[in-house]
Amino acid sequence: MNIGYNSNMEEQDQLAVTIGKNLTRLRKLANMTQLELAEKLNYSDKSISKWEQGNGIPDVRILMQLAELFGVSIDDLVKEHDERRMIPRNEKRKQRLITVLLSVGLCWLVAVVVFVGFLLFGSDLKFGWLSFIYAVPASSIIVLVFSCVWHWKWIRVMSVSLLIWSVISCFYLTALVAGYNAWQLFLIGIPLQVLALFFFVWLKRTKLRE
Repeated sequence: MNIGYNSNMEEQDQLAVTIGKNLTRLRKLANMTQLELAEKLNYSDKSISKWEQGNGIPDVRILMQLAELFGVSIDDLVKEHDERRMIPRNEKRKQRLITVLLSVGLCWLVAVVVFVGFLLFGSDLKFGWLSFIYAVPASSIIVLVFSCVWHWKWIRVMSVSLLIWSVISCFYLTALVAGYNAWQLFLIGIPLQVLALFFFVWLKRTKLRE
């Protein structure tokens, strides 16, 4: 019996230490003092200090408040994590948004380089500006990939729609520069758009059934 009791106490002590480390890290990431955190929880700063030192465990209600306050799950508070990967949801959103913007920016940088290349070396300059038009579907593909990886549902829908119409616009404008008015290409976009919307509705319903 003593062995089981001691084992249980060790597990609780380890849990308290883990929660303390996670709480300290999240508080510092939020640029919050112990006193400021205590005021948000209606607790004393001594309680915060005790939890961070691993000398006690907050009750479930406080753990839920902490998870909501820092934008993490309760698992993020009670389990050991790699500190480099333990980032609040708000910070993750910022990092992901920056990643998307940098990727799209790189795409437009390539478009500028191609345009400058046409200016310097192109024999037919009337096609040079199309590099910026083709950057639109390229950008939508980048956003689509990231939205699929990070499960941004509405961004995924919008990026698919943008991809459909921007690709058609690219073909139309290229043909127009070449001397052909192929406005009929836009008719292809209507069924493609409808099919894309039906696909996303079907996908959403399938996930709800699961």
